[in-house]
Amino acid sequence: MNTEKIWFDYNKDLKKFILSKVKDKDVSNDILQDVFIKVHLKITELENKDKLKQWIYQITRNTINDHFRKNKLTLDADKIDLPEETTEPKPNRQFAKCLTSFIKSLPKKYKEAITLVELNNISQLKLAEKLQISYSGAKSRVQRGRELLKAHFSDCCDVKTDRYGNIVSHKSNCSTCQI
Repeated sequence: MNTEKIWFDYNKDLKKFILSKVKDKDVSNDILQDVFIKVHLKITELENKDKLKQWIYQITRNTINDHFRKNKLTLDADKIDLPEETTEPKPNRQFAKCLTSFIKSLPKKYKEAITLVELNNISQLKLAEKLQISYSGAKSRVQRGRELLKAHFSDCCDVKTDRYGNIVSHKSNCSTCQI
């Protein structure tokens, strides 16, 4: 299955669907991008190609739900804390603690970019305005921060996801995660 064809077939409808739920064009674009990243990474796991549309919309609904769950956290770049009580399944809570440790260890400019974009859900365009840098500079900063986080996880953790990209188990192989 070709991700490019899927994009052309579904991106307009998905964009409308997402925008109807989140009511913010920049956020809906970010969510749409996340959806297609998950689709691209997990397309080989789709067992029944006849259910492609339902599968994509399920990923989209889950990603929108993740967005709203993340919005319940109010975090700033210098203080990253998780709420005491959470309804997230245990693997997600453990992963969040590990993720928090890794974010805290990033250089300040990447920590700030990741915290604002990924945890506080501001768009990369708004990040650029806030930091008074170019839009491409903001995008590069977020991308570099993500790469650094991925490198931390590759070195330290074993993360298993379901076919929608949701974490089902997380095992730390280092002391950095503090779990």
